[in-house]
Order: sequence, then C-alpha cells, then structure tokens
Amino acid sequence: MLKLITPNWSAPKHIKAFSSTRLNGESIGVFEGLNLGLHVDDDKNTVLKNRELLTKHLNIPDNFCWLQQTHSTILLKIDQHTQQGIEADASWSDIKKQVCVVMTADCLPVLITDKAGSFVSAIHAGWRGLCDGIIEKSIDTICQELNIDSTDLLVWLGPCIGKNAFEVGAEVRDMFINQDAQARHAFVVHQDRYLADLQQLARLRIAPFNVAEITASEHCTFSQPELFYSYRRDGKTGRMATFIYIE
Repeated sequence: MLKLITPNWSAPKHIKAFSSTRLNGESIGVFEGLNLGLHVDDDKNTVLKNRELLTKHLNIPDNFCWLQQTHSTILLKIDQHTQQGIEADASWSDIKKQVCVVMTADCLPVLITDKAGSFVSAIHAGWRGLCDGIIEKSIDTICQELNIDSTDLLVWLGPCIGKNAFEVGAEVRDMFINQDAQARHAFVVHQDRYLADLQQLARLRIAPFNVAEITASEHCTFSQPELFYSYRRDGKTGRMATFIYIE
C-alpha cells in the first residue's frame, strides 16, 4: 500500500487531492521508493511503474498531466488533449478526472479549488517562482477566466522544506523584501545566512486575495528522510507528486 498525504482542508467531497511520499515504490539506490520524476536519471521504466502504482492505488484513469517544471511563472489550462511535458510550473482544469500535478523535493506544492469545487489547480512554488508571483498570477488568471471571486477559494500548502531547514543567502531575502516589506518576518538570521519560511512567504502572497481558507501540511521534506525526497539534503534524489482532480 502506498502512503499518501491528504490535505487538511474543507474542499467538497468530489475534489480529490493528495501528496505522495517515497514509501513503497519500485525505485532503488538514491531514488529508493516511489520516485515519480522522469528527469532525475532514474530508470525510465521503473518511474513509469511507480506512476502506474499510483493510479492503481487511487483507482483512477491515468489522466495526470506531467509538466516540465523550470521555476517559471507559466500557468497552463489543461484538458485530455494537453501534451505531456509542456513547460509550466502550474496547471488548472475544470474538467472531471483531469489530474493537475506538480513534482517537488523541497519546493512548496500549492493546491487550489473553490467552495463549489468548480475547478482544481496545482502550483510548483520554489522560492524563485514564489518571488516572481506564480501564485498571484494563477489566482488572478483562474478567477478572471471562471468569473469567480477569490474570497471563495480554498488553498492547501503541501509538504516542503521547513522553516528550520531552508537556508538562503541575503540576496534571496532582499528580493522578497523589496517586493513586500512584510516578508522580513519570514526570515530568521542563521549564522551568516538566513532560514526562510516558504509557507509563510506563500501566505503573504495569498493574503491580498482574502481567500476563504488556507491550510498547510506540517511535514518537512528535509528532516523526514524516511518519508520524503529532499534535494537540499541529498542532491541526487527522487521526486514526490502533489495532485488534485475533480471526481
């Protein structure tokens, strides 16, 4: 049995959302477990087996739209005809059984729906994408296209590197503070560097939209090696997936 993490949010029952862990997959070596990333030099056939294990565990069609993530601010509206591996770091859909998915190994995965469950979105928010505004762009675009109010949105911040583990330089802190002075509260001095709180930085970017709900995972990918891959911890490693779909 695979171990999946379910968001602690109040999304409607027909909205299905999960984050995977590394437990119980077919990969070996540094990728040991359920590696879902094809781009990390794991055996391709093994990764495809892991992806098949995931869809069988969930008993859903393989309608995952896997992206080529590049820390961009590209949001993609997807359907059954969307080509696999298109460059984007966020996707959304209002089609049933169309799975929006992002891969991470320390970066922050963000899931969004609304109170009615009329759409789903998955966002890959590393510090670059977060600083460049991928969350704001995604919310703005979806709300405009569907003519819905951001005050109806539900947001879940998934497992990422925790605030006690994510070391960054002064230049990263300065980039955030230059855009929002409140971002200084998300950084703590640590020797000659800083510890950054990705989830707090995301909350600051979401705050102006007055969304109905923000909930967050308490897991830290860096400090829980038995559960998660971590690029910061291990370098060459696998990837987890965070995904959402309308049943």
